[in-house]
Parts: sequence; C-alpha cells; structure tokens
Amino acid sequence: MKLFQSVTAVALAAALGLSGCVTNPHTGQSQVSKTAAYGVGAAVTCGIIGAITHGSKGARNSAAACGAVGAGVGGYMDYQEKKLRESLANTGVEVAREGNQIKLTMPENVTFATGRYDLSPQAQMSLDRAAQTLAMYTDTTLSIIGHTDSTGNDEINNPLSHNRANAVAQYLNSRGVAANRLSVAGRGSYQPIASNATPEGRAQNRRVEILINPKT
Repeated sequence: MKLFQSVTAVALAAALGLSGCVTNPHTGQSQVSKTAAYGVGAAVTCGIIGAITHGSKGARNSAAACGAVGAGVGGYMDYQEKKLRESLANTGVEVAREGNQIKLTMPENVTFATGRYDLSPQAQMSLDRAAQTLAMYTDTTLSIIGHTDSTGNDEINNPLSHNRANAVAQYLNSRGVAANRLSVAGRGSYQPIASNATPEGRAQNRRVEILINPKT
C-alpha cells in the first residue's frame, strides 16, 4: 500500500506538473485536464512495473517518465528538455528546442583535443549527466552527428567527424542508453553554422550534435 501511494504521488506530480489544470467553461471551476488524467494512469502503471524491476527508485523514475508519456509527445519532450537543461547547466553544452526535437550541441573546446576523437574528462562528465535523462526517456531516438570546420581536406575531416560522433555514441551506450536508439553520422565541413573565414566561426563549426527525436 505504501508503495502504491508513493507511486501515485509521483504520478500526480509528473502529470500535473506537465499539464496543469483547466477551467470548465460551463461551471467556471478548475479541474484536472484530460491530458493530466491520462498521465496519472500511465505513470501509476509504469511506476508499479518500475518498482517490481528496480525497487522504489525505479518506481519514482518510471512513474515520472511514463507520466510524461501519458501527457503526450509534447509533454514528454518538455519534461526531458527541462531535465537536460538542469543537468547540463554550466557544462558548455547547449540545449536547444525546435518543435518536438531537442538538440544538444557539444563544442570542440569542451569535447575533444584538436584533431583527436577521444573524449575529454569534461565531455565525459557532461555525457554522464545527459545519459541519466536519456536512458530514462526511452521513447526517443538519438542522431549523433559530428562536424568540422573547413581547415584540412575531406580525407581528414570526414573520418574525424564520424569518429567523434561514434565516440559520443559509444560513451552514451556505456552509460545505459540502448544502442538501438543511437545512429551516427559524420558530416565533415559540409554543414557549417558560422563563417569559416574567422577563428570564432571555425570554432563554432567544430562540434558534435545530439538530435533527440520522439519515436513515431
């Protein structure tokens, strides 16, 4: 009974936090929205499953994640974005949102040494934090894409960008993000986000992007 009450409390917090209340146009009274109600049902169910497989912590995590599922795709991605922004604050990793896609941008200066694809300690710390959320919200796929500036030629830039993206994917997998959710690509210098004519622009172009998309 205690476990059920605990799971229900987490479910309510997750679903209501995402969806809130709405005003009934006929009575003028505030009530739980349908989206929140669906979120509670999903969260309670998943929280019980999480408790069976992973104990009380599993119940809390599963209830929160599945409450977001019940709130719909937008709510699911909203909650994940919020968690990522909190965990990645002050790491140098940029979190951006466009529609239902979340993009994490890891600049080279906090990720790799020049010309290398072994992850820096700072990058590993950032990925550790991100993985805690990414591993929990399993109804997403992650496209990991490496980019370089235009210095050098394709024979250098293309494999370097791919190897950097692959290093990020392998690290996330080692921290609990399922391999079947991950895809890797290297785009070399072909998708710049700034001018390659200046050192500042080239620094922006040297990056790894993690695109987080809801499963269709």
